[in-house]
Amino acid sequence: MRRLSTHAGITLLLTLGSSMPIADAVEPSESARTVLPSVNARVIREAGRRPADLPDDASLAASGVRIGEVRIAPLEIFDTSLPEEDTALFRLANTLHIRTRPATIEDQLLFAPGDLYDGRLLQESARLLRGTRYLHDARIEPVALRDGVVDIEVETRDVWTLNPGISFGRKGGESTSGLELEELNLLGRGIELGIGRTKDVDRTSTLFKYRDRQLARSRWALALDYADNSDGQRKGLALDRDFYALDARRAVGIGAVEDERIDARYDLGEEVGEYEVQHRYASLYGGWSKGLVDGKVLRWRIGYTFDESRFAAAPGSALPTPPPADRKLAYPWLSAQWLEDDYRQLRNRDQIERTEDFAYGWRASARLGIASPTFGADRSAVLFDGRVSRGFDLGSRSSILLEATLNGRHEDGSFVDVQADGELRYYRRHSERRLSFAAVAVTLGHELDADRQVLIGGDTGLRGYPLRYQAGEGRWLVTLEQRFYSDWYPFRLVHVGGAVFADVGGAFGDNAFGSRPQGALADVGFGLRLGNSRSGLGNMLHIDLAFPLNGDPSVKDVQLLVETKRSF
Repeated sequence: MRRLSTHAGITLLLTLGSSMPIADAVEPSESARTVLPSVNARVIREAGRRPADLPDDASLAASGVRIGEVRIAPLEIFDTSLPEEDTALFRLANTLHIRTRPATIEDQLLFAPGDLYDGRLLQESARLLRGTRYLHDARIEPVALRDGVVDIEVETRDVWTLNPGISFGRKGGESTSGLELEELNLLGRGIELGIGRTKDVDRTSTLFKYRDRQLARSRWALALDYADNSDGQRKGLALDRDFYALDARRAVGIGAVEDERIDARYDLGEEVGEYEVQHRYASLYGGWSKGLVDGKVLRWRIGYTFDESRFAAAPGSALPTPPPADRKLAYPWLSAQWLEDDYRQLRNRDQIERTEDFAYGWRASARLGIASPTFGADRSAVLFDGRVSRGFDLGSRSSILLEATLNGRHEDGSFVDVQADGELRYYRRHSERRLSFAAVAVTLGHELDADRQVLIGGDTGLRGYPLRYQAGEGRWLVTLEQRFYSDWYPFRLVHVGGAVFADVGGAFGDNAFGSRPQGALADVGFGLRLGNSRSGLGNMLHIDLAFPLNGDPSVKDVQLLVETKRSF
């Protein structure tokens, strides 16, 4: 029996130089796209700043100017024009690292020489570039205006993307380990390739993955996954050309997954049963939109999904448990998505010293599917899911981000497998280096399928408690943090921050597979945050000490957490 009593981990990454529609377009000539060969970032930054006498975006667009030269400046990881970064180690890292190719950057831009100038497309292109794992930042500015033509400069900063990683860890009383070789920007083309072997609390896996977001320099994306696991196999394939930009008009995609595994049921951090799962999934879709109209986008998708799960007793298990009932859902579906073009660029919120893009406008989607034996299902049902989010500024220093989701089925006259999730995140800025954060998250379940457990513990925000500690029909969690963002930049590799926190939450409702929830649980603690500015292998390393304030006697007095996350 696996005992989940602590949450601790240590990860060692052996990485070098890292602690961790456009109207009236004309065909550009090759000389219209310039790659700046110099990587002297200081000169580029000064030369690339928007001149004070250059008209604003609205004036440029109103005057009907066109884009002339597009200068692409892909910068190295380290700026050796700075004395503090002009070291043998950093020069070696720049030499060994294959810089992102200008064509890789160019293919993601939403504008080209000869297009009418639209400042919004520059901003959106920069967001797309910052959304990659192999670039630390991206800046796009108009830099010169002459004879009705405006020149644009695109500046990006690379990060170290090769990860020959050896990892060790321990959490929930179980050791974890891994050996992997991963490249996030193969030959500077934005391709992700990785192989490895990992062991965690659930299984041992030999992994292979491949991701190409710009297949053959197109907007198509290809993803391949394979895992040979100690409890089965997983194979995945996806090929799609989704709505890559706000003004994109068409989308199409196909994907499939086959997964064989052993799943477990938990109570008080311990496994209380396990069963075998054979899951097959396939989906295809097509989409259309009129693009961005008056700052808003409406998108439609139509598709077909096959989703089958077969369950059986786990062979040779010491924890026999009745397996869930088999389920086969096959259904055509229609979805609608509506969103507003309202984004904010911020710093020192969920990252340290990085440009962060937050969507503040309304974003809402809904999907409705009809399952029937006619389409290959084992039942008749109506499937639904939806999502909505919005950001609000509460004055100059405070803001709230809201998000809610809902999914489930209606079959045999009742609603089943319904789950609703809601989250509110609040930010209060005290200074450039200090911020208060609060979050409230709630999950509600109704007649959930037997293979879905609502769990809460150290892996879902209650940092002072074991993983998967409580189970029920729902859960709630309140998180309070005081965040600190220092200007300490040791070895020019990581930005240092910290947090003092408190978590309160618990599960509620019946637990069909164990003890009833114990009520509210609480913990307090503090931790260190290391913002990885030179590597794309993980944005933030968390090192936390959490102190549980209640719970059963088996819960340890101090919990150590060491993990990499995408945010603060």
